[in-house]
Amino acid sequence: MTAPRHDFDLVFDNVQIALEGRTLLALDARIAPGEVLTVMGPSGSGKSTLLAFAAGFLSAAFTARGRVLLNGREITALPAERRGIGLLFQDPLLFPHLSVAGNLRFGLPRAAPARTERVEAALADIGLAGFGERDPATLSGGQQSRVALMRLLLSAPRAVLLDEPFSKLDTALRCEIRELVFARLREAGLPSLLVTHDREDAEAAGGRVVTLA
Repeated sequence: MTAPRHDFDLVFDNVQIALEGRTLLALDARIAPGEVLTVMGPSGSGKSTLLAFAAGFLSAAFTARGRVLLNGREITALPAERRGIGLLFQDPLLFPHLSVAGNLRFGLPRAAPARTERVEAALADIGLAGFGERDPATLSGGQQSRVALMRLLLSAPRAVLLDEPFSKLDTALRCEIRELVFARLREAGLPSLLVTHDREDAEAAGGRVVTLA
């Protein structure tokens, strides 16, 4: 199942985030369609804070300046649910009360046509045909990661934020899922921001790297 290509860009326009008067980070960058910009740095450097700002759930304890624009539209003041940004976390965060197919259906708009057929096609696309009625807890870590990725793509985000999404996978599986994720993001033309402390993740993303102190 080929994801529709959107060709949006994501812009951080002179973004500065401070805590108690101390500047944590500053970023001025445009992420092109299909590009993954990697932000690296040690714990406490502000990586996750930057993601929270972009996603729309930055704590009021922080002071932020600058703008975030998606496809030329400023989204800085919009609530998280109206930003059109998808998220991939360290944990797949599949809904335990829903089947595998139910998790994928959750990503589709309620009014989307042929929802059942699209879910079946999505499962086949990630090598999980016939797994629709399974409990997510019965899937392996790699299978759960594939479902989380496909759920995100079915929701048709305009940009994606990745918070160390491969950190809990073993080495062999990490390479496989990393390759799948980055290939799909490029295929869909989605600008993406990856935060990680892993140099191999940054190299696999294939884009620019910003290092926070």
